[in-house]
Amino acid sequence: MPLPTDTVPPSDFTPAQTEAARLMTVCNSCRYCEGLCAVFPAMELHRDFSAGTLDHLASLCHSCGACYHDCQFAPPHEFSINVPQALARLRTESYARHAWPAAAGSLIARGGLTLGLGTVAAIAALFIGLIMWNAPGALLTAGASPKGFYALMPHGAMVVLFGLAFFWALLATAMGARNFWRAAGTPTGLPDHLHAAHDAARLTYLDGGGVGCYNADDQPTDRRRLWHHLTFYGFLLCFAATSVATLYHYLLGREAPYPWWDLPGLLGILGGIGLVVGTAGLWQAKSDRLADLKDPESAGLDRAFIAVLFLLGLTGLLLRFLGETPVMGPMLALHLGTVLAFFLLLPYSKMVHGLYRYLALARYARDKH
Repeated sequence: MPLPTDTVPPSDFTPAQTEAARLMTVCNSCRYCEGLCAVFPAMELHRDFSAGTLDHLASLCHSCGACYHDCQFAPPHEFSINVPQALARLRTESYARHAWPAAAGSLIARGGLTLGLGTVAAIAALFIGLIMWNAPGALLTAGASPKGFYALMPHGAMVVLFGLAFFWALLATAMGARNFWRAAGTPTGLPDHLHAAHDAARLTYLDGGGVGCYNADDQPTDRRRLWHHLTFYGFLLCFAATSVATLYHYLLGREAPYPWWDLPGLLGILGGIGLVVGTAGLWQAKSDRLADLKDPESAGLDRAFIAVLFLLGLTGLLLRFLGETPVMGPMLALHLGTVLAFFLLLPYSKMVHGLYRYLALARYARDKH
């Protein structure tokens, strides 16, 4: 039976969608890789691939590289099948396409390390300027103040500023997820979401069918799963530290700063360590990846996401251990700049891939039944 490589895609497809549809058509005829991850069993449930279905399949892919190494049609074969690279390019395109508001999708198209770090630096410089304008000299003396951080920025101002940024990030991310779900989703029930939550929390399909992810040395490992877990759960611990501190302040009347051995301090330290180690590992894993599996157009967005999370963890740890020294003021400005930049850029960064992947897993759980 000849491979159906002459399927004509819709005229409004982008080049990335056209290439992904071509690859899925060929792979659907072969099905050699159906045991490697969720992409191929989900693919087999379709004969035609709409834009929404392609986004769904792209978000299921973890770019482990196993299918590329197993494929008999990989380059230099004339079919030139490279699923990880094609779906990586389509994922980045889908982030921009589903972004809310729509005009902000250009941030993803232009997103990169320069934009991420530039935003952090600009906001940190703004904080330093405001502190020096309102309280000259306080920037280097606040570390000795019993008020701690609040000697530089009142608690109320922090709550208003970062509360607004946080709720904006939630709103814009939720609206983007709604757009993705409308395009790629299908009605789901509680069992589907429980199954998706289990697979997302364990990164079930980030193992290349059991052997691990492939790198430039052609040796599969599972280190990417470890780095992802450290980053994700480190971030959750940092969020838990902030949530507990909020409960302390408003419910128990206990105001910051808190000692390192108190619950907010312990959660923050553990979370910061997880973020620093996890993101450093992810950065190295990006460098070790086989060049054929990478999408050059997505590299900047990936690096920016990792760098901002690394700074988030590192500045938080330094602030914890240097909070009573003269460098507390500049370090606080850098940390707050990183946090605010993270919230503002979150809906237009690689961070949304976790939510889209969860929704794709929920649809996959539904489709299987």
